[in-house]
Amino acid sequence: MRLIGLDPGLRNTGWGVIEMDGHALRHIADGTVHSDGDAPIATRLVQLYDGVLELIERWNPSEAAVEETFVNRNPESTLKLGLARGVVLLAPAKAGLLVSEYAPKRVKKSVVGTGSASKEQVQAMIATLLPGARIAGADAADALAVAVCHAHFIQARGAYGIEAGLATRKSAAGSNIQPGLQRAIAAALAREAGGAGS
Repeated sequence: MRLIGLDPGLRNTGWGVIEMDGHALRHIADGTVHSDGDAPIATRLVQLYDGVLELIERWNPSEAAVEETFVNRNPESTLKLGLARGVVLLAPAKAGLLVSEYAPKRVKKSVVGTGSASKEQVQAMIATLLPGARIAGADAADALAVAVCHAHFIQARGAYGIEAGLATRKSAAGSNIQPGLQRAIAAALAREAGGAGS
C-alpha cells in the first residue's frame, strides 16, 4: 500500500510518499510544495492545492495522512496555517483518498516512542526506518513521519481487525496511548475499540 504524508504550511508544505508491505516500509519520494510569498493569499492557496493534487496524481497513493495544526502565539500565523491545512486536507479528499489526521505529539510517539521528541530525534528515526532516503528538508521529514505514523495505525487496524473509520476517528481525536511503535499502538486501538462496543 502506498501512503502520502503531508505537513501543511502556507509557504512550504512538506510531503512524503512511502510504500508499506506488511511491516516493511520503503521510502518512495519526498519534497516540498511551495507557494509564492508575494502573491495574494487566495492565489497561494490555489498553488498549494494544485501542487498537492499533482503529487497525488503522480505518485498514486492509496491513503493520505495530514498533521494537525498547532496553535501559534501569533493569531494571524495560526489563521494562515489553518487555511493552508484546509486546502491540504481538501486535495486528497477530493481525489477520493481516505484522509487521516494526527496530532504532532502522536506522530512523535509513534515514530520515536515519546511525544516530547525533538525534530532532530524524529529525523534520525525516519532515516533509520527508511534507509537510503535522501530527505529534502525538515518539512519533508515531518511529512514522512506523518506517513510512518499512519502506516503504524494501518498495521494495527489489520492486526486487530479494526475498521478504518474507527481508526481515523481515534487518530483525529488525539487520545492518549502508551509509548512505542506498532504493538503499543495496536493495543491502545484495540482497547478503544472494545470500549466503543460496550
